[in-house]
Amino acid sequence: MAGRDLEVDLGDLSFGEGAHLLVDRALRRASAARSIVRVRGTGASWRLDLDAWARAHGHSVTHESEAAIVVATPHGSGVATERAGLARATDPGAVHDAPPLRWGLAARGAQVEANAPEIPFLLASKRMVWADEAARLYAQAVAQQWDPAIAIPWNDPTELPDEVEDAVVSVMTYLVENETAALLVPARFLSQIHPHFREVMQLLAITAADEARHVEVFARRASLRRGGEIGRSTASGQRSLSTLLIEPDFATASFLLSVLGEGTFLDLLWFLRDHAPDPVTAEVVRLAAQDEARHVAFGLAHLSRHASEDSGLHARLAAAVERRHANLGDEGGLDPGVLDALVLLAAGSWEHDAIRRGHAAVVELVRRMDDGRQQRLRRLGFDATEAETLSSLHTRNFM
Repeated sequence: MAGRDLEVDLGDLSFGEGAHLLVDRALRRASAARSIVRVRGTGASWRLDLDAWARAHGHSVTHESEAAIVVATPHGSGVATERAGLARATDPGAVHDAPPLRWGLAARGAQVEANAPEIPFLLASKRMVWADEAARLYAQAVAQQWDPAIAIPWNDPTELPDEVEDAVVSVMTYLVENETAALLVPARFLSQIHPHFREVMQLLAITAADEARHVEVFARRASLRRGGEIGRSTASGQRSLSTLLIEPDFATASFLLSVLGEGTFLDLLWFLRDHAPDPVTAEVVRLAAQDEARHVAFGLAHLSRHASEDSGLHARLAAAVERRHANLGDEGGLDPGVLDALVLLAAGSWEHDAIRRGHAAVVELVRRMDDGRQQRLRRLGFDATEAETLSSLHTRNFM
């Protein structure tokens, strides 16, 4: 049953002064009561202004001698709308498997006009990008952000022997270029993700920010005591990293970078923390490792979920590893200077026995890296033989 008509008396308030707010409010209340709105006014042009406003919003107007009757369209708009998912952002069920491209930049749960333009996001399905852990990892990332100016003891007066400082500079220079690649990969895919998957979008954005911070602190440590002079970038290292930048698929790029590369890098960073010759170096790599562990966690969560819904994913991931290995051949090796620097840092001195121990420590590091890669590959569903083979094909440049 229809409710009673609502009445709005505009008095001499013109539409240019906000009279439409009173009419719109009454229409929304009338819609809830299944009624219509009767409008009165004394302004010179209120009828003409009401007609123009109503046409713009799709409402119908019938004029009487002393009033005008306004009937609203559904949703109070001249354009049909749809709900962009459910409103509860923390409920995994609120996330659609394939949100329409016309939802575009709209907040999840908002009403979207049906004639909104389609924005061609390439990563527009839940299977391609989603991880149920994304919201938790993003919240963790926000809570664990650190300020390089405060968190690192840059003014520590420790002076190192020239050869040891050279080793630190060599390693830090190598870390800078690897973290630059780790910044560019998520940044490249960030703009391709449908904003409906906002937790993933936010997580990739803060991941890029993490990597930017790592580039800053590694570069600063490299030049800390050398007046801006840093180490060497090798062609083989650049070739290895360039294969990450051109990988076109989000899943395979995430796999190569996060699961294999950054997972391997975690072992390297913990190794550097344990053998750091000074507090600045130790803290720089410790904080970076804290961030990298979160990046690896997202890669594993995202790809585990993807693999559970896509039976062909394992074959594509394996093919990506094999293709990268074939493209690099013997050109993706670790800079011998970086390898020597790691031996020296682990040795701690030039004594024969110390050098022997340092070399053994680096050999053990490489073995742990291989073990870690195989464990992560098995977590993704590869069997032990596949994991061993794929791990053995990973670039010797570590990333």
